[in-house]
Amino acid sequence: MIGVVGAGRMGLPMVRRLAGAGHEVQVLARSAESRRSLEREPARIVSEAAQAGAGAAAVLVCVHTDEQVREVCLDSGLLATMPAGATLVLHTTGSPDTAEAVAAQGERHGVEVVDAPVSGGPHDIAAGRITLFVGGADDTVARVRPVLRTYGDPVLHIGPLGAGQRVKLVNNTVFAAQIGLLAHAVRLGGELGLDESLLLDALTHGSASSRALAGVVRHGSVTGFARATREFLGKDLDVVRAVAGQLSADFGALAPALDALSDAVAPAGTG
Repeated sequence: MIGVVGAGRMGLPMVRRLAGAGHEVQVLARSAESRRSLEREPARIVSEAAQAGAGAAAVLVCVHTDEQVREVCLDSGLLATMPAGATLVLHTTGSPDTAEAVAAQGERHGVEVVDAPVSGGPHDIAAGRITLFVGGADDTVARVRPVLRTYGDPVLHIGPLGAGQRVKLVNNTVFAAQIGLLAHAVRLGGELGLDESLLLDALTHGSASSRALAGVVRHGSVTGFARATREFLGKDLDVVRAVAGQLSADFGALAPALDALSDAVAPAGTG
């Protein structure tokens, strides 16, 4: 049995991949809307987070924010209902401190914890090719890897608990900085008399191509893509700034690119 907490934009295709691979799945659905979206899925629906852990060999947590991870894992009784020897997988991008706090409580219940933030979108999960940055003990990661391989490829074991979150935070910082660099590039192109959309499309065929550029082109402009990604990138950048601040880490050349991203997101006329 596999439990899932957070069957939304990312979690729902995970449920489908797990069920399609022959796993029994029980999934949390608190709202009427969530229940409706799951009614046609081959999964048992439960109404409380703790119920998702009952009898589960692994529970996947795929909620939106770090605060929601703490609520689900530390305040709901989920860990207490999971069998000893089960594994809790944190797919939500957040602070390594949260993963460590969850693991400390999990240890009291005999539950192992790995952090496995994802890189990609729902379409990647549906195709079984979402990238997973996994942090945790070698034997725990080995035990849960077959479950993760149901929807993840590659499944990259980065190091001990918390390492997955640190890699994902750096990944998203670089991605955000690339969008900021594209804002600079479009400004330069304008000064050279180039049309933004034609410039961006041309760059996709050259050595400047990147996933960030592909996203920008799909949305038609740097500003459009920056605003479309603001919600998830913004929360992740808040976390990485907090973590970097704790460690007195230096963003270096990433800093002005991140400032350019902030400028691209800002409403017209604001400073």
